[in-house]
Amino acid sequence: MTFLHNISLQKPTFFLTGFQGLEYLNGWISVPFCFIYLTVVVGNLTILHVIHTDVTLHEPMYYFLAMLALTDLGLCLSTMPTVLGIFWFDAREIGISACFTQLFFIHTLSLMESSVLLSMAIDRYVAICNPLHYSTILTPSCIGKMGLSLVLRSTLLILPLPFLLKRFQYCHSHVLAHAYCLHLEIMKLACSSIIVNHVYGLFVVACTVGIDSLLIFLSYALIIRTVLSIASHQERLRAFNTCISHLCAVLLFYVPMIGLSLVHRFGEHLPHIVHILMSHVYLLVPPLMNPIIYSIKVKQIRHCIAKKFEFIKSLRCFQQG
Repeated sequence: MTFLHNISLQKPTFFLTGFQGLEYLNGWISVPFCFIYLTVVVGNLTILHVIHTDVTLHEPMYYFLAMLALTDLGLCLSTMPTVLGIFWFDAREIGISACFTQLFFIHTLSLMESSVLLSMAIDRYVAICNPLHYSTILTPSCIGKMGLSLVLRSTLLILPLPFLLKRFQYCHSHVLAHAYCLHLEIMKLACSSIIVNHVYGLFVVACTVGIDSLLIFLSYALIIRTVLSIASHQERLRAFNTCISHLCAVLLFYVPMIGLSLVHRFGEHLPHIVHILMSHVYLLVPPLMNPIIYSIKVKQIRHCIAKKFEFIKSLRCFQQG
């Protein structure tokens, strides 16, 4: 550790950390991570391909689902090089510019996912509470503007972070606690006051995740009120069933985020492996599970995927024949 500290004073680099104490198992640990990354990439690309090629899925709900799949895919690809680099090549060193670039994409895409989940909640609210005007409210133009606004909001709010970090001198150890770069962790290594970064970070979280979660809760409160006013029990169940996939996606995003925040704030006595696992759960579980949940719970997606596999199977049979 002293050696790394001496190097870190001479070179503008940080050092990433895998599973400390289990380095001899890196080859075996990489197997489930490779499987997870492969599943994330294949699953989200499948969702995007099905929505793009099937005209029946060119509706607001599926456009928002495509945005979620794109965000999940980007989040996965942002962490994959450094995580697998540690497991396969023991590549722990990362330049400050590369680290800040990775940090920018991880945080931007995380905020974008929160915004997409809010957009999907608005979609469910309009579909259930105002179904007669669904197609006139959520027009392609409106959806495009919503998509552009969530990209701009996330990008503009995260853009100052790398510049706020560049102004610091890092006199402490440059060894990071994770296999990727995060703002909260890097700013703690600075020699000078980090109050500006700390306040701005809280401001960003409050303006994005805080407001998004509050509006999602409000939209579902209105949805529940509308659904409970429906006389037919079957119609109520049908209405609630259209929201299950989105509710699962919301829980998959916010529960690990809250858990990771609690571990960072109150879990200093916990083993380091708990912090590592929670960070991986936060960044990998939503991209992994979202396409699986939507493929299982949304009948139209499930049928379209099944048709694609039937077509491939019949094509192979034709070629063999």
